[in-house]
Formats: sequence, C-alpha cells, structure tokens
Amino acid sequence: MPVDHKRINGPEDTVPYSLYTKTNKQSLTEQYEEIRKTGQRTDSRAFSEHRKIFVRTGAVSQAKGSAYIELDNTKVIVSVFDPREIPNRPDYSLKGELYCEFKFAPFSCHKRRLHVQDAEEKQHSAIMKRALESTVCLHEFPNFQVDVYATVLENDGSCLSAAITAAGLALAHAGVPMYDIITSVTMGIQRDTFFVDPTVTEQNICLYPRPSESDTEHGIVVLSKLHTHDQVSQFYQFGNVSLDKLNESISILDETCRELVPIVQKYLVKHVVKNLQRNT
Repeated sequence: MPVDHKRINGPEDTVPYSLYTKTNKQSLTEQYEEIRKTGQRTDSRAFSEHRKIFVRTGAVSQAKGSAYIELDNTKVIVSVFDPREIPNRPDYSLKGELYCEFKFAPFSCHKRRLHVQDAEEKQHSAIMKRALESTVCLHEFPNFQVDVYATVLENDGSCLSAAITAAGLALAHAGVPMYDIITSVTMGIQRDTFFVDPTVTEQNICLYPRPSESDTEHGIVVLSKLHTHDQVSQFYQFGNVSLDKLNESISILDETCRELVPIVQKYLVKHVVKNLQRNT
C-alpha cells in the first residue's frame, strides 16, 4: 500500500500529554506491587471478572453484516461484506475462504498508529482468521471469499478477543452459514496473578518479567471457543508460562467464554425480532 503523502502528522518533537498524568508517576512494577498488596485491580474488578459488554448489530449500513462491541473503554467495530470470487486464483476451489483484516484506527492508541498495517496488526488478522475459519461453513460458497474487517476505535486492552467475538456476531448478522457462535476472552498472567480481560496497563504489566523475582512467568493468553460443539477454535499464547498455569488459565477462560454466550445470543434474538416486526 503506498504511503499517503497528503497526511499531516504532528511535529517529531511533540511529547504525549499522558506522560504528565498521575498514572505515569508509577512504574509498571510499582503498579503491579500495589495491585498485589491491595488485592484489587485499578477498576475495582475481581481478577476473574470480565468487563461489562455492550453489543450492537447493524452499525454499518453499507455492509452486509456488522457489529459494534464495547468493553468499557475498548471499542471495536466489525464489518462483513457479501461473498466475492477469490481474486488472483487460477484453479477452482471447492471450499470458500475468509479474508480478515484487523486494523487500529490512528487515534485508537496512546501512540498514533499509521494507516498502513504493521506487524502486530497482520498477526492479529491471522489469529482472527484462524479463529473464524472453524465456525464458518466454508463449503457453502465454493471459490468465493467473505471479507471481514475489524477496526479498533479505542484500545484499552483485550481488543483482539473483542474483535473475534464481534466478528462472529457480524457473520451471523450477515446471514453467513455458521456451525456455532464464537466467543473469545483474553487473560494476562504475571507470576501467580491472573488478569481476566486485562486493560492496556495490565497487559503491559504481563508482557515483561519482573527482574528481581525468581518466578518470571508472564504472558498473554487468548482463547476462542465454539460452545455448542465444546471446541476450542483458536488458542494464542505469548510469553513464558508453565504448563500448570496454562491449564489453570484455560479453565478460567473456558468458563468466562461460556458466560458471554447468553449475551451474544440475546442480541442476535433481538435483531431477529426487530426484523420480524419491521416486515409485519
């Protein structure tokens, strides 16, 4: 993709205002020690508690199906478009394909994002594609592909799992044949502490080991699941986590994913009832 030379960026010597806020007076180590000491997260949630979810379908009128999801300050919108023939493919494919694009809006993060996909966004796109391929009936549209575009409007952590959940809802809203509803949850691990649905600060705490401690286990785990079939459609882990803690985290994520299913089903039923009332 060519660079947009007409885009005006800020001066190179600008300083983010967030550096002068009170939250930046503490280092990540000090914030983690305070969380361990108080036994409470910064937003007063329990360590195994997921943030409240707001979901809406039909947010993009130009798309075949769309969904908007909020996890407190994390806001993601997903659009699904009609199947089209797979481009630049000489042979005939008996199975369809999914094209997934994950993108941060330039204003979504503390540091301004470029309009060209970077390595993190490409990785998230591949993870989202692997998660959704197992829930879509690809044999129903041979030699065609379905385009899925996820845009993060504001990133306050767990944006990948939010995009996967919203993408499953958008695919169902578009009428794409699916085997099951998919939900996804992120967990951060730092030593013996598990952060379900972590914020950006908690993710940064879990990304790096504490050098003064002998227990250096840390990382991020993302789990996506199909609940009717009781199958894990995608699992992603980053960091250094032992097998015992990984098994424990998967059990917690499995239960949290199960709790999100009624919420997604509620909004799907609400959309169907709304359409029926409109057509009668």
